[in-house]
Amino acid sequence: MTSDLRDRKASLRSRLLAQRRSVPADVRATEAAALAAHVARLEVSPDQTVCAFLPVGSEPGDASWLDGLRCRVLLPVVTGDSPLDWAVHTGPADLAPAALRLLEPTGPRLGASAIAGASLVLVPALAVSVDGVRLGKGKGHYDRSLPLVKAPLVAVVRDVEVLDSVPAEPHDVRMNGVLTPSVGLRWL
Repeated sequence: MTSDLRDRKASLRSRLLAQRRSVPADVRATEAAALAAHVARLEVSPDQTVCAFLPVGSEPGDASWLDGLRCRVLLPVVTGDSPLDWAVHTGPADLAPAALRLLEPTGPRLGASAIAGASLVLVPALAVSVDGVRLGKGKGHYDRSLPLVKAPLVAVVRDVEVLDSVPAEPHDVRMNGVLTPSVGLRWL
């Protein structure tokens, strides 16, 4: 990665994180409720698996959106610099605090390859471009996991975080769709 590209990504990350932190609590709550309603309308059957995540900090959404998924839900488990591990989400009582302010399932770990069996993957992002380039927080956890996926990848962002362009690197895995509070699921 060139120094210019690294700087552009860092600058965009800083700006987006500052914007997210400035969103009032009532707006976040309204957006979280809208995302939960959109997730409940996703066409996923009970025999399918969705890889999702629990939003933390200023990320859009909240834990309530998992209630709308009437299927097997896997949540990520951070394992250093390796691809993400995954565990079945069985409810809020089986979540424990983990690294990076995350809550992770306490059940058995299924391994990094569990994501390959998903029918849909909801991916956290700071932004996504209209051509599917995702900007994450820069730790690379999803960058190492998403190449294992054959299912549709859907970035979850606020409406203003769908951008005309996002700096891209050759290893970036493109998103197939984006989920926003106002529009819901939109395929890219």
